[in-house]
Amino acid sequence: MLEAALHNPALISAMVAWGIAQGSKAPIEYLRSRRWDWSLYLRAGGMPSSHTALVVAVTHAIGLTEGFDSAPFALALVVAMIVVYDATGVRRQAGLHAEVINALVRDLVAGHPLKQATLVELLGHSPLEALAGGLLGLIVAQLLAPWLAAG
Repeated sequence: MLEAALHNPALISAMVAWGIAQGSKAPIEYLRSRRWDWSLYLRAGGMPSSHTALVVAVTHAIGLTEGFDSAPFALALVVAMIVVYDATGVRRQAGLHAEVINALVRDLVAGHPLKQATLVELLGHSPLEALAGGLLGLIVAQLLAPWLAAG
């Protein structure tokens, strides 16, 4: 079973796309802000969307290897649509709400030694972050899936 998984073009494409997306977040943030944020390697959110890269890569690889008219491709596409919608919609809004709540807490405790736990603000993705993740997933699957399926 493990050997079969290690030769699965869709799985390998998805994992490579996810790894590239997740691994590029800290350097991209450094270029943007000129500070290293090592926690980005372990958190959701940020540029590019690793969730989107993962689901787009697996969906595209399934289409390339099983056919774009196959039931597995249809299922992967529907799941990818849900994941991208969640990343850019629900999780993004939760992150924006966390920003507002954290600002309120900072205002309320200004000047007090009391420490307050803050909510995680980087939960979802902007449409641009999701687009970048999607393009990354398409490119990785396009390059890897046919090559892996042939070998």
